[in-house]
Amino acid sequence: MKKAKIYYIYHSGFVVKTENHFLIFDYYKEPIENQDRVLLSPENIKEMKNVYVFSSHSHADHYNPKILEWEKYNDNIQYVLSSDIKTDKNKSNYNFMGEGDEKVFQDIYVKAYGSTDIGISFLVKVDGLTIFHAGDLNWWHWKEDSLDEQVLAESLFKAHIEKIKEEKPIDIAFFPVDPRLCDDYYIGGEYFAKNIQPGLIIPMHFGDDVDITKQFVNRMNKINIKSALINYPGQEIIY
Repeated sequence: MKKAKIYYIYHSGFVVKTENHFLIFDYYKEPIENQDRVLLSPENIKEMKNVYVFSSHSHADHYNPKILEWEKYNDNIQYVLSSDIKTDKNKSNYNFMGEGDEKVFQDIYVKAYGSTDIGISFLVKVDGLTIFHAGDLNWWHWKEDSLDEQVLAESLFKAHIEKIKEEKPIDIAFFPVDPRLCDDYYIGGEYFAKNIQPGLIIPMHFGDDVDITKQFVNRMNKINIKSALINYPGQEIIY
């Protein structure tokens, strides 16, 4: 089985280190006081080989323009950005994608799937692994929405999952479990897990509320899906 090391940065931000690549998803900040433990320090970025930086959409909790400065330390970075993200300049290593777009780099394949918010979700095939990062794709069941809005949110979400089914098997999936949805925080992740059956599902989009990942892991255990318990920024998860 192919292996990867996954590092939790914060919120929906992760680093995935595969055999030959560094993938960085939806970085917006790294809240670590101890500078020795900062994963995305200039020194560490300088050392990385084959770096791909993904941003699923322009919301400030998924995209920080600071990521574009990283190429000062490492000129071997490709940026894979949702087409709703606006940058001051367009460079050859800025790759903008909309839903349905596919891109092949040297030895990495990326497909943009849709979202139930703005932007896209990412399907990445690299070093024998298939990785999915949902961005803000989720079953956004807001209690304050009208019944019509809730029904529409559900049908849009399920339609996206139908399309993603063609990518099975997916090894590693990052998916929102948002505490603001109260009792319904898990419904999108559970529906995704039942239908896609990923090798490992990693909860995200919970801000400081890491306790919710424990509740989510318990739910995943009941349907025999392996999930990651997240305790702190910088945590390493082995796949």
